[in-house]
Amino acid sequence: MTASAEGPPDPGIAAPDAFAQPALETPVFRILHVSTGNVCRSPITERLTRQALVERLGDGASSVVVESAGTWGHEGAPMEEHAAALLAEYGADPGGFFGRELLDEHVIRADLVLTATRDHRAQVISMGHSAGLRTFTLKEFTRLVRAIDLATLPVAGSPEALVDRARALARAAAALRGWLLAPSVEADEVQDPYGAPLPYFRSVGEEIRAALDPVVTALTGVPARGRDVGNAAV
Repeated sequence: MTASAEGPPDPGIAAPDAFAQPALETPVFRILHVSTGNVCRSPITERLTRQALVERLGDGASSVVVESAGTWGHEGAPMEEHAAALLAEYGADPGGFFGRELLDEHVIRADLVLTATRDHRAQVISMGHSAGLRTFTLKEFTRLVRAIDLATLPVAGSPEALVDRARALARAAAALRGWLLAPSVEADEVQDPYGAPLPYFRSVGEEIRAALDPVVTALTGVPARGRDVGNAAV
């Protein structure tokens, strides 16, 4: 004798809850690094940014998504050999990287776009999507961040607060642009090491790390271990 189709539900199957609400996604802050081929500068910057965030925030670093792309990106290409070697020297992970061509969707999703040069910045802005206020060269953003009183930013005490802090930082930097000018054109740019020997890659890597340190400190409110960053607001 079979059970009636009108009978009670199988106890092993949870009944649907008509009043259940869909789970809300945890907010994230997206940083997009842009260079030309997306095999040297932007991969280095992407992976060093991720490394610095994890060192300071641990699992909390997942609230900041860091990506990269190239204006003439070599889609699917591996990272340049010297770039990967440089990251390994820094203890950063070069694995699993594949180059990407910069697409509209990358710019649309990004909360902050940091480029290697002013030409890259202009190309991102020319794509539209209201990118002008959130696109800077890396060194330009660093210069502006140094002028911001970090004590005025939200304290990053939770994933949501970290995202609020990052967004407030980007807005504050945009408000300062035009008031704090670079001493020279070259001051806001990271030169392309493609095809150069490893020692030149190392010099570019140090340049990128020096520019990233105050940015990550400002984003997280946590200075790098062993460094005294006077205006860090924890």
